[in-house]
Formats: sequence, C-alpha cells, structure tokens
Amino acid sequence: MIGMVSRAADWFRQAERDLAQAEDSRRAGRHEWVCFAAHQAGEKAVKALHLHLGQEAWGHVVAKLLRDLPASAGVPSTLVEQGQVLDTFYIPSRYPNSHPEGAPFEHYGPLQSEEALRFAGAIIEFVRRRLA
Repeated sequence: MIGMVSRAADWFRQAERDLAQAEDSRRAGRHEWVCFAAHQAGEKAVKALHLHLGQEAWGHVVAKLLRDLPASAGVPSTLVEQGQVLDTFYIPSRYPNSHPEGAPFEHYGPLQSEEALRFAGAIIEFVRRRLA
C-alpha cells in the first residue's frame, strides 16, 4: 500500500459528472435516468470519501455506505435517509421486471427526479466539504 495514490478525486469527479448526466436527463424528460444517475452520483461520492479516509467501500447501497463512514465524518441521519430514497432507484429505474407492469420510464416522473437530484446534490456537497 505504500506509495499508492488515492483515487478519491477520480471517484468524486465521476460523481459530479453523473449528477450532470442526471440534470441533462431531467431536461430531456427521462426521469428514470435522472433517478438512476442520481443514485450513481451519490454512491460514487460516498465511495470517494471512504477512499479519502483510507478505507475501501463495496456495494451499491448508498445508505449503508454512509452508515459505514467513521463517526468522525459526522454523517447526519437525514443524509442517510436521503441515501435510502436514492437506493430505491438503483434497480427499478432500469428493469421492467421490478414493477408489476409497465416499463420503468412509466413509473418515474418529475416528483421523483426532482427529489433524486436534490438528495444526490446534498450528498455530493457533504462529501465536497469533507474532501476540502
């Protein structure tokens, strides 16, 4: 591990780009993609913070990734709850068999995508302050 370069900045830059993709998808009215890209932005931002703090992070559950940060990171419970909302978008926003009927895009609209953008943005800002 000696001399290993942290990839935290790479993960964080990709998180920012995923959030930009979510914003582009919202303008295009592709709300299911907003929700998925917002989840990805949140996941990658939290993984960046784990790496910054010298620890590995595995999995795709944003709330768990947030809970697994050390207490010194000062993760507010509201941020974990926002991660839980983002986690509900990870699979169902992409796969028709996640819903009783209909394609994923038929299940997502402006309310979900607005919330997804807001929550992913909050996670990114939380991480940005800790990386500074």
